Amino acid sequence: QVQLVESGGGLVQAGGSLRLSCTISGGTAIYYVMAWFRQAPGKEREFVASITRGGGSTRYGDSAKGRFTISRDNAKNTVHLQMNKLTLGDTAVYICAATSSARIQSSQFMYDSWGQGTQVTVSS
Repeated sequence: QVQLVESGGGLVQAGGSLRLSCTISGGTAIYYVMAWFRQAPGKEREFVASITRGGGSTRYGDSAKGRFTISRDNAKNTVHLQMNKLTLGDTAVYICAATSSARIQSSQFMYDSWGQGTQVTVSS
């Protein structure tokens, strides 16, 4: 397991953008498939995006397609989530996750390292 710390959350108006970051420590980033999930009050944890170890392949949840972009910088042990065209429905705690699986994963049950999350609030 590795330690994950998210940053970059905050309050943004609908239609705006935010860039989230996840810093990885206690391990070498390139050994982990990384992902972002989100959880809104009273709702199930939802898959947002994931990226392979080298960054060559990505996968997005339906709510993120066309608006969000996941990327990583293994030299800096960081993963980013660029979020554009934010809507009220994007309000949630965004959580970074890591898995030592060799394949890209969208199921939360495949991830064994989790950050504490960063709050994103979209206002009208």
